Amino acid sequence: MKIIRVKARNPFGRTKIPGASFVINQYIGCGHGCKYCYARFMCRFYDYGEWGEWVIVRENLPELIRGRFVNGWVYMSSISDAYQPIEAEIKLTRRILQNMNKNIRLRVLTKSDLVLRDLDLFREFRCMEVGLTINSFDEGLRREIEPNAPSMEKRFKALKKLHDAGIRNYGFISPVIPTLTDLEYIIEQTKDFVGYYIIEFLNLKASGAFRFWLKENYPKSFEILINKSMLGRVVSNVHRILARHKVMVRGIIVHPQSL
Repeated sequence: MKIIRVKARNPFGRTKIPGASFVINQYIGCGHGCKYCYARFMCRFYDYGEWGEWVIVRENLPELIRGRFVNGWVYMSSISDAYQPIEAEIKLTRRILQNMNKNIRLRVLTKSDLVLRDLDLFREFRCMEVGLTINSFDEGLRREIEPNAPSMEKRFKALKKLHDAGIRNYGFISPVIPTLTDLEYIIEQTKDFVGYYIIEFLNLKASGAFRFWLKENYPKSFEILINKSMLGRVVSNVHRILARHKVMVRGIIVHPQSL
């Protein structure tokens, strides 16, 4: 893993992400190396290698954020994962949380159970939500497309521990890939300890080479995603599953799949 240390000028950036006004990215790039990640486009701007091979560390953010306040939800993070593998050693996210104004409304999303390390800091915030990206991929498939991310079992357990600790949590079910994602299984396994869900179908247009991998290895899944009527039936079934289980859902995101 190539680590590039830089100095940032502003800890917060404006964002159009639904439900947030600002974003904070203490890292750029992600060691989880997920093949489908939309943020792989960052490789066009940083010539350090393939996605998952490098991470930019904005090492002065803990100092920059001290004494700062923004009005509106802050999302952590949009082009990285705050709890990716190098965070265990660098502890940049933890130092940011320690210095951040606790009246800031903060929403964290991660794939890692390392997030549990900072339960003590989460309790200090007035408005805090912590989400885990979850799916139902078997371990063989997960290791292939999310090579350095923790197992789904660890993520499910992390959601429960967040719930038990009194931290409002959410499950980000993404990417939904027809025939590979068992939404009902995910809901059944987690609904007793998840505050709400956000569901996002795979964005083929933004997934880069993953679209070709999916077409070659799972042609049925690919066909459904590019066929408007077939995809519509899958989305309708998602609505039926959610209604049957009576869970709270903040959004279902289906991307235009023009290639």
